[in-house]
This record gives sequence, structure tokens and C-alpha cells, in this order.
Amino acid sequence: MSGKITCYLDCVSPYSYFALLYLEKHREVLSSHNVEIEIVPVFLGGINVGSGNKPPWTLPAKAAYSKFDSARAKRYFGVPNIQTPSFFPILSLLPQRALCYLKEVHPKTFISIFLCLFQEMWEGGKDVSNPEVLAEVLQGRLKEDEVKAVMENANSAPYKQRLNDNTKEALDRGAFGCPWYFVRNSKGDEEPFFGSDRFHYMWEYLGLPWKDIELQVPGSSKAKI
Repeated sequence: MSGKITCYLDCVSPYSYFALLYLEKHREVLSSHNVEIEIVPVFLGGINVGSGNKPPWTLPAKAAYSKFDSARAKRYFGVPNIQTPSFFPILSLLPQRALCYLKEVHPKTFISIFLCLFQEMWEGGKDVSNPEVLAEVLQGRLKEDEVKAVMENANSAPYKQRLNDNTKEALDRGAFGCPWYFVRNSKGDEEPFFGSDRFHYMWEYLGLPWKDIELQVPGSSKAKI
């Protein structure tokens, strides 16, 4: 049995951006180990409500710590231009529903568009929850009639329900935030993982060869373990 990483993301979460960048960077290697990646759009606001969690900026201690943690993450994942936009937080229902539609109808460009939405919001300062802005961003990736179809379907009952179903699935699998993962290894066992800094645990669970960080002895190339 092959392995699988099901990853639940919302464009409102910068840590979801880090996670998608990292998974896509390693998609080819993971595929060589027979590990499939599935990206699932969810509504983080619904996960917070359903799990009883609170956004980090609403808790003073988490908010104070966040400026240090986010700076470290931006350096590590190679996206130094990420800035919290003035309109943050957004209600991400529209872009997330649009992504549900895109995953079904445009599967080959779904991931690149998801990354584009992250980039335009977190690096370009564009409010992708605004219908006009979202359509403008999509026009860089899709034809005019395709953009129109995305916008129409994003507000339709089937894709509103799809996003609800995706969010409920994540909650049923224990989610309390994003990025959330549900991972199946080659034995058929499954476990949840959370965050953008737990990939080494994930690789170990999947039985993949990986190298841990090694601390070097001063003036020596030998590692001190």
C-alpha cells in the first residue's frame, strides 16, 4: 500500500502557505517513494469555531510570540516578503470555495493557483476575498470565460457545500487549525499532524529516508550528536 498525505489548507493562514510551498518542493521525491499528496481547501474560521480554538492574534502571549516565529519561518521557507496585510484577517469563504471548484474542474492548475492566491495576498497585499480582486488574480492564470465560471460556481450551492464538507472532514479528523494533515503510511495506519514544522515527524511515520539537523563541533566537520 502506498502512503498518502492529505493536507487541509486555507489561504488566510500564512503557515498554510509555508506548508504548501514545502510539500510542492518535495512532491517529486515523495512520489518516488510512492507517497501521494492531496491538497484540500477548508474554511479555517469554521475549524476554529468547531474545535473551540482561537486565532493566535486574539491571545496576547501568542501574538507577541508570533512576530519571532513568523520571521524565522519566512527565512526558512524562503519567502522574506510576506507581510500581514492591512485588511487582515479576511473572511476566506469566497476564495476557498473557488479553490474547491478549481480542484474539480482545473486539477492541473489548482495547485499553482492556490500558491498564486497565497502570494498575491501575503506578498502582494491583495485582498483575494474581494470578488473583483479575486477575478483579477485568476485572470493571470485562466481564460476570461473560465474566470467567469469560477466566480459563478464559487457562490453556488454545490461548492458552498463542498467547502463545508471539506471543513467537517478536517474537524472529524481532529483538526484545530491549519495546516492540518492526515497521513497514511504503507502499513495502512493513519495519524494526524499539525503545523509547518512537523515534516520530520511525518517522514519518520511514513518510513522515508531523511537526515536530521546536525550540530557541528567548533572547528570540526564532525557532527556532535
